[in-house]
Amino acid sequence: MIIFCLLMGVFCSPVFTEQWKASLVNSLDALVTSCVVLPCTFTQPKDNLPTSRLRGIWHLKTGKDQIVYQEDMTRILENFRGRTKLLGQLGQKNCSLEMIDIKDHDNGPFCFRIELVENANPTVNKFSFVEDCVSLKMLPEPPKPTLIPTKTVIEGHPYTITCSVTHTCPSHVPTLSWNRKDPAIIESHREIHTGIWEAQSILTFTVGEKDDHTDVTCTAQFYGKKTSSAEITLYVKRIENLNHIIIPCVVGIGTAVIFGVLCIFMVKKYKTRITELQNQDGSMWNRVSRMSRRVRSGVTGRFHSDQRRSIWSRFSRRPMGGTGDLGHTRNNEYPKSCGDQTLSKPRFPSPKSQPKSCNYKEDLDDGDDYINTADLNVYGNI
Repeated sequence: MIIFCLLMGVFCSPVFTEQWKASLVNSLDALVTSCVVLPCTFTQPKDNLPTSRLRGIWHLKTGKDQIVYQEDMTRILENFRGRTKLLGQLGQKNCSLEMIDIKDHDNGPFCFRIELVENANPTVNKFSFVEDCVSLKMLPEPPKPTLIPTKTVIEGHPYTITCSVTHTCPSHVPTLSWNRKDPAIIESHREIHTGIWEAQSILTFTVGEKDDHTDVTCTAQFYGKKTSSAEITLYVKRIENLNHIIIPCVVGIGTAVIFGVLCIFMVKKYKTRITELQNQDGSMWNRVSRMSRRVRSGVTGRFHSDQRRSIWSRFSRRPMGGTGDLGHTRNNEYPKSCGDQTLSKPRFPSPKSQPKSCNYKEDLDDGDDYINTADLNVYGNI
């Protein structure tokens, strides 16, 4: 009966009625010279024990005496002494281990063990979780940040770039910095998987014309002074407006108006000058006009060579004495009396219907009508 009661007491004890379990990840990345946190939680019997009655120990899987962490630092391997510490509270079932100044040979595997303490002395109740141990994968270089920009960069509009980097040391979060001095920066930190964390920085700024073809760089600095960076180049899309259409049209219209005004001014000026020349009595322009009309009317006959006279002789005719000899008489000449002057008959009659006048001016005008084609060249040269 006594033995049966003892057995029932043992099996009904809160320590043994429920199984102790530990939850760990199988593998984690660890940046050399930086730090890593091995996440760990455990379950215990129904009655939670205080932290003072629990003692957490981390050791290598190769042996329980190869202690990586314990409250008594004298029992820790020299290679890990001062580089490990327990995060969280065992009373809250948190057995996570922080390891700093990672060496390239700190690959583990690392296992967790818990002991029950009675009056600061360990009891025979010890639980090792050698089936669930953590191995570390050494990273000689830090991971590069990931940049997620807004699709379109439009001038004058706000633009957002998200920079994020993953790590395995939440106790020392990497620092994210930008190569811009914009104040609108939002930072966040979250766990994306068990033991894997993400640090994030969101940059927002208003895009200007000066930002076209410029680089935006995000730099991550990890614990242990190692850094990595990523950058993107901005290609700014300018705001569409009608300036590229309005300005050339205004310039074209203005040029056309100025040119038209100048043309009108020149035409009026030359018309006025032509009118002045046409209004001059006996001017050269009148003579040229008469010759042009005669040529257009089809007068192409040639005058007799003896009747060809210089223009100057026609303009310089003056009556001398009582009689005037206006040229050598031929068989076709006959004396004609007009006062005391003797005139020669022209080879071709004048087209004018009015009778010849004895007036010198009218006679001079009539003489102009008989200018031959040789005289035209003279006027043309003039």
